[in-house]
Amino acid sequence: MERHVDEELKELNKDILKMGALAEEAIYKSIEALKNRDKEMAKSVIDNDSNIDKLELAVDEKCIDLIARYQPLASDLRFITTGMKINSELERIADIAVDIAQRTLEIVDKPLLKPLVDIPKLTAVAQNMVKVSIDAFVKGDIALAKKVLLSDSEADHLRNVIQKELIEDYMVKDGTTAPRAVQLLLIARFLERICDHTTNIAEDVIYMVQAEVVKHHPEKLKNGK
Repeated sequence: MERHVDEELKELNKDILKMGALAEEAIYKSIEALKNRDKEMAKSVIDNDSNIDKLELAVDEKCIDLIARYQPLASDLRFITTGMKINSELERIADIAVDIAQRTLEIVDKPLLKPLVDIPKLTAVAQNMVKVSIDAFVKGDIALAKKVLLSDSEADHLRNVIQKELIEDYMVKDGTTAPRAVQLLLIARFLERICDHTTNIAEDVIYMVQAEVVKHHPEKLKNGK
């Protein structure tokens, strides 16, 4: 027999999915604005952030209400508290997309420093990590969560490649490129931070499913536990 709380937990699932979709969209638009020199798209990312903030507050209130009314134990409590944590991580991811949009507006009227190759690659990694981490939460799938954690090294590598190229091939050789290069460096760093937030989500999912803390314990992943 389905409990009444089960229906409300399904609604919470849907809300987290919506937050994830909005975060993914914000990332996509912020980088598309950079690629296409599109001021209006960059501004739309900034303007829509208030709607994401409102949804975050609504989800938090729903979680608190569920705890207060049902006083859930064990797996249900872990699910709700994990939902709150993930909700917060997604709001932070959306905030970082705003940071990217703001950096884009700083350079959109200036000539493009270089063709964008690795930043779109890092963006694709970040978007996929967001999507897979949310899928892991919704499905309670540890394998997907571990896939996110193991993808973080690729994000770090791409960030390092971007940083090395911008510094060694542009800033060192021609100091006049620094203002534009710094903005691209920041954007790469922001994208890597998004990936860090997705690893937090993945770690929370693993705890939710099997009550095991893997944060600060990478050996548990290597051992396949």
